[in-house]
Amino acid sequence: MEEVLAVLLIFLGLPWLLFHYITKWKTTPKLTDNDEDMLEELYQLARRLDERMETVERLVASESPEYRREHFDAPRLDAARNADNAKLDELDRLIKERNAR
Repeated sequence: MEEVLAVLLIFLGLPWLLFHYITKWKTTPKLTDNDEDMLEELYQLARRLDERMETVERLVASESPEYRREHFDAPRLDAARNADNAKLDELDRLIKERNAR
């Protein structure tokens, strides 16, 4: 009796379990092309806003030296630091690859 149960589990239970989770995996929500386009637009907007923020900070710092000392001792992002730019560079590369398709 135990051998029959073991055979049933191997030949019926395991494939059912496997196919059940494969089906769940295939039906999980994925990013659509529309979602990817929206994310790309948001990314580009964030880059433009960051550039504008840097410009405003430079203008304010040129008019008030105290601002530079107070706010630039611990910059939010350093454009010259590779660690800050690595993920953005990777994202730029992925966007270019996607647009090349």
